[in-house]
Amino acid sequence: MSYYFTFTFPQNLNPCSVNNLLRLLLIPRKWRHFLRVERKVLINGRYYHFNQKVKPKDKVELWLNHVESKQHTYPASGKNPEVIYEDDNLLIINKPAGQKTHPNSNETNTALNDCTTYLGFSPFIVHRLDMLTSGLLLVAKTPAVVPILNRELTSKLFHREYLAVINVNEPIASRGTIDLAIGHDPLDQRKRKIISNGLKSITHYQILKYLDNNTALVKLELETGRTHQIRVHLAAIDCPIVGDPLYNPDFKNEQFLHLTAYQISLQKPFTLDKLKVKLPDENIPLIKKESGKKL
Repeated sequence: MSYYFTFTFPQNLNPCSVNNLLRLLLIPRKWRHFLRVERKVLINGRYYHFNQKVKPKDKVELWLNHVESKQHTYPASGKNPEVIYEDDNLLIINKPAGQKTHPNSNETNTALNDCTTYLGFSPFIVHRLDMLTSGLLLVAKTPAVVPILNRELTSKLFHREYLAVINVNEPIASRGTIDLAIGHDPLDQRKRKIISNGLKSITHYQILKYLDNNTALVKLELETGRTHQIRVHLAAIDCPIVGDPLYNPDFKNEQFLHLTAYQISLQKPFTLDKLKVKLPDENIPLIKKESGKKL
């Protein structure tokens, strides 16, 4: 199958070679090779050699004929997701708390099953949210954009921000960084824990406001994406998330996990345009509507 992409080179950028442009687009080396050999890069309607310059307002066209994918197919759930953003290549939904991102075996009620219902075909997974975490989940509509988005994740061009309500059991600075390695908890297969030989894990936090004497609304940014990373890191500084059944010893059964993925920013695949998508405040259950200004 062939995939076609086109965009106009931005006016605010300096001219660059075709080769450097493809690198800026994070196109994998193998695909760059095919684009060169098969002359599938057109600038203003004609083939440019890789050392030729692309200038502002030039029209760039790309054809990809060697896209491979081993992506699973997902049966439709029969239920549409809450769509927050959509374009030709991307879909961003608001995943509710308590729903899995993707199915195992014969499950049909996950976020990706809902996306299949909406799209009429199976989406391509890019990242995951914990089942108990609500908020923005991005999926790809075509396999051609998946390697681009994966490279954005590793290079930090794909950026995620979270909101959480925490119990402040010990005083902490108004902002800071938690740099503690995370590994499996040998006593509970569901859990992760801080462990010296675990995977490097870095979380940045900022207290936005105190809600009462011992709870606060915090914004969190991830440098790494380990399983349960935010939950484990906040519990490690004695500020566990309200409603966390695994890491908050004061969890009460009627509570939900007060953790929401509320903002995603990235470079739109096969363009140099930036995209920022924010979840509306009214879609964030942990924010009390009467408690102050918008974030």
